[in-house]
Amino acid sequence: MEAHDRKSHWENIYQNKPLEMVSWYQPTPETSLKLIHQFNLPKSAKIIDIGGGDSLLVDHLLELGYEDITVLDISHTSIERAKARLGSKADKVQWIITDILDFRPTEQYDFWHDRAAFHFLTEENDVDHYIETTGNAISRNGMMVIGTFSKLGPKKCSGINIKQYSEQTMTDRFKKYFEAIECFSVDHKTPFETIQNFVFCSFKRRNTISDNAKS
Repeated sequence: MEAHDRKSHWENIYQNKPLEMVSWYQPTPETSLKLIHQFNLPKSAKIIDIGGGDSLLVDHLLELGYEDITVLDISHTSIERAKARLGSKADKVQWIITDILDFRPTEQYDFWHDRAAFHFLTEENDVDHYIETTGNAISRNGMMVIGTFSKLGPKKCSGINIKQYSEQTMTDRFKKYFEAIECFSVDHKTPFETIQNFVFCSFKRRNTISDNAKS
């Protein structure tokens, strides 16, 4: 799917479906919050949520006292919905509206979070581009969490093909820049009472000189 088509697709979804009726809806993103707690991130940590849209992770991060949060999403509508929900608290968040493949980070982040965005990249060049972006955008010894549909999960989401991953394929994909900390599977129950199996992997950015060389 071309970039323009991707944007139109997601704008249409957010314009026509309320938050509680999208398959990825979570009133409390328990898995993501558990991992953030395990990492013991300082409140000043620079956090970015990729494909965050109007998910509720940002609400919980603000409630926990995190001070430097960025939410990136391709959909202008999803960002505006999140801002409206947060009210004056939205001013405490940096909002970026762009396709992840067009994202050119101007700073480095201590924690990169992506639940269900990475698996929409099905072309090898796009996957490689995403990985290079993480290698440039995450600080040395920074942390990353990626959640995708597993081999037992759906093959499509919102009418779009996705790429399934296993714990091993996820680890292999990011090994150029990251050391895997742990991977595990978790079931997500959608608002429609269906089950989607995810694989979550947490990583630590390698602190080496050699990874500066792009292969």
